[in-house]
Amino acid sequence: MDAVSLNWQQRADERTLHIGIIGLGYVGLPLALLFSEAGFRVTGFDIDAKKVATLNAGGSYIYRIEPAQIAAAQRAGFSATAEFAAIAGVDAVLICVPTPLGEEHTPDLRSILSTMDAIAPYLHAGQLVVLESTTYPGTTTEVVAPRIEAAGHAVSRGDAPEGVYVAFSPEREDPGNTEIARAEIPKVIGGMSGQAGDAAAALYGSIFSRIVRVSTPEAAEMTKLLENIYRNVNIALVNELKLLCLRMGIDVWEVIDAAATKPFGFQPFYPGPGLGGHCIPVDPFYLSWRAKQFGFATRFIELAGEVNEAMPQHVLDSLTAALQARGTAIAGAKVLVLGVAYKKDVDDLRESPALVIIEMLRSAGAAVRYNDPFFPHVGSGRKYDLQMDSAPLTDLAAYDCVLVVTDHSTYDYGRIVAESRLVVDTRNATRGIDSPNIVRC
Repeated sequence: MDAVSLNWQQRADERTLHIGIIGLGYVGLPLALLFSEAGFRVTGFDIDAKKVATLNAGGSYIYRIEPAQIAAAQRAGFSATAEFAAIAGVDAVLICVPTPLGEEHTPDLRSILSTMDAIAPYLHAGQLVVLESTTYPGTTTEVVAPRIEAAGHAVSRGDAPEGVYVAFSPEREDPGNTEIARAEIPKVIGGMSGQAGDAAAALYGSIFSRIVRVSTPEAAEMTKLLENIYRNVNIALVNELKLLCLRMGIDVWEVIDAAATKPFGFQPFYPGPGLGGHCIPVDPFYLSWRAKQFGFATRFIELAGEVNEAMPQHVLDSLTAALQARGTAIAGAKVLVLGVAYKKDVDDLRESPALVIIEMLRSAGAAVRYNDPFFPHVGSGRKYDLQMDSAPLTDLAAYDCVLVVTDHSTYDYGRIVAESRLVVDTRNATRGIDSPNIVRC
């Protein structure tokens, strides 16, 4: 181990490294708390002044993070700021900013670019910069490193080991997962040099139980895409099978459960109203965009994306048919959407299919309301402008249809079915309940 790697390992062991985390959302804030709990001094950076003020006041804006956790981190030296000049005083800069899809399913790297422009003047040799945001292979080497160099700093590469150490280490957050401790999720690392990889491994190895080193940032970036495209493709498969099973009069959920009894060669995936979350709906298009630059068409991946993106239309068609069977037109129908989070039991709206479905119902002329215990109000975002308040779960018979989009555990589905005139269930949440008022789609 050379002097640089030894120094990073020693400082990580002694907890003398000062960590800066940029982007205090669903990825950055939990990571900041994990480092803080391990004894590191952490400074969080965010351009959202409201988030900064909330954290510095000891509050939290993420459901699964209690204010007590923020207070404990503050006692350990945690603070938040919107002033990027403070980057000069940290040893490691971990970037956890959004990377959504732009127009026509192209990568939107504006948050990464603006972050690099904000921090580059304050970087210096010997610092570690790690990109955690999900992106296409080549972003770290072709976007992040050149921005650092354009500001006059050397970047540590294979043939030039001195400078700013740059690496990619994909986030592996799973909101709502209470079975796997965050620290037990292996951390993949790809550095632009051996020294960069060693520095990142020393830092992350101090809080994660296992480090997985890969040869380059590109390999680490592709690892993240593979993980999520694997899920995307398999979910598309079961979504397509669900559509076929509906036509054939077969219960796809029964089929999946039966197949899942096979002790080898099969992993169950489940259909739904569409994909949500930051990664799984987005990552296939990042890779397909990048593949085109190499003259390669990712036909299989793109097809899976198309299947999943078509599911909200299937939900609308199923709901419309269910209403028509009861003599009610979709135009003017009163519809209550249950759940707007992208998956059960989380306070996360990113890429939620519920938002698409609500907009489609509105366009069809339905009178739409929603209920979600995690969202008393839904305002506007990059792709939606709902400005709606959560409706109480009372007088369900006043609605022509109750549409289950997100199957939160807090819902009493037996009561909901009993009190509703029609329930259209996209998640099999009403499984085991026998009623002519249920339509499963």
